[in-house]
Amino acid sequence: MIRQSQGFLTQLYALADFLCIQLVFLLSWWLKFKSGWIPFDSPLPIKHYLMWSVSYALIAIFISYMTNFYTPKRKKQFSFEVFKIIQVHIFSLLLLLSLLFILKEVDVSRSYLLLFLVNNILAISFYRYMIKISLKRVRQKGYNKQFILILGAGSLGRQFYTKLRQHPELGYEVVGFLDDYQEKHEIPYQNYKPIIGKINDLESILNSSIVDEVIIALPLDAHHKFGSIINVCEKVGVKTLIIPDFYDFLPSRPYFDNFAEMPLINVRDIPLDEFRNRLFKRAFDIIFSLTAIILTAPVMVASVIAIKLTSQGPIIFKQERVGLNRRTFMMYKFRSMNVLSESASNTEWTVENDPRRTKVGTFLRKTSLDELPQFFNVLFGHMSVVGPRPERPYFVEQFKEEVPKYMVKHHIRPGITGWAQSNGLRGDTSIEERIKHDIFYIENWTFLFDIKIIWRTIINGFINKNAY
Repeated sequence: MIRQSQGFLTQLYALADFLCIQLVFLLSWWLKFKSGWIPFDSPLPIKHYLMWSVSYALIAIFISYMTNFYTPKRKKQFSFEVFKIIQVHIFSLLLLLSLLFILKEVDVSRSYLLLFLVNNILAISFYRYMIKISLKRVRQKGYNKQFILILGAGSLGRQFYTKLRQHPELGYEVVGFLDDYQEKHEIPYQNYKPIIGKINDLESILNSSIVDEVIIALPLDAHHKFGSIINVCEKVGVKTLIIPDFYDFLPSRPYFDNFAEMPLINVRDIPLDEFRNRLFKRAFDIIFSLTAIILTAPVMVASVIAIKLTSQGPIIFKQERVGLNRRTFMMYKFRSMNVLSESASNTEWTVENDPRRTKVGTFLRKTSLDELPQFFNVLFGHMSVVGPRPERPYFVEQFKEEVPKYMVKHHIRPGITGWAQSNGLRGDTSIEERIKHDIFYIENWTFLFDIKIIWRTIINGFINKNAY
């Protein structure tokens, strides 16, 4: 059934956005024109700015309605909301600027408008985050629930039920199961919700019970029933979701794509396949790596001098690694070992107390300072700041046969640090665990996720007991 409260909650969100924008207007006005922190010319009266603040709020609320931003998002990650907030408010400011241009309002401070935009994004993101956290806690206590009916009491339905119970913060409760083979499933279902009827009982159950969503978890040989099931659900006004029976065979979270006007199931959802995401990540990589090179220049110069004075051989160690789309590239490091033959450096692991290391090299590896030249790899486009760590071709050929899904890591650019490394998976640690972390990162990439990994890398420190 369609919840009657949804319209009220939508209006409440719109009202909260409106009030938040007006509070941000007062804060931005004070910061720009009253605090003395920012130089300014003589401002227009505050009433003049208030008029445009109200106009901006109405535009933002209208765009939010049009883009369905006020619909429930309990299944979405918070990063999705942040991205939508940025989109809505940038577009709202562009519309406001167009309006100011048409009406020839040339005296409105442009720097104030920029400050107003940034403060709006920060303030609304903050209050939305607090609401999301609060709702999760409320749902964990059993409030604000939505009710689900599962069609199919086989392994697929049971698997979904088990996974749903692992996430009480989502606030879903299973009403029960419908299955035409009740006797077959009743005994192994003692620890699950009861089978309350057959598939043909769906309409009567929807009319007599509170059900928000119907999950179809039927086997492929029952696909002929899907049409009538969906018709019944839409007649009553209940959302319908389908779990494909071949779910267990898919290597990851799939999504629907469109090719030659036909819907296709893409077996792996990779956010960085989208051009705008790749462009945004690449721009961040260039800015971050340039900044890092400038800030660490004294450290790199000191490392160069130390290497040159204490051992013979090249300062920079270049080694072939496998990167994006399985293409190889030369990765740069400060040399931390005595000069080795090419075959030895490409096929041998570094071990604890490795006798091949130089004294300076031991320090550089322990502190990860030997990795600093890789920021030049980032500038050249070989690597990203954040991503799966690249490996040597010799070991890639070995691991792709031994470690499931190992080659998935090459769908994106390798990184200087990654989700696995920020969780302590460096050096002599499980390759399987690293790949699990790498695939999680690939499938769940967001800009905020990158910032989190960089922050964790900095907070946890560059010194690692497994780096030798």
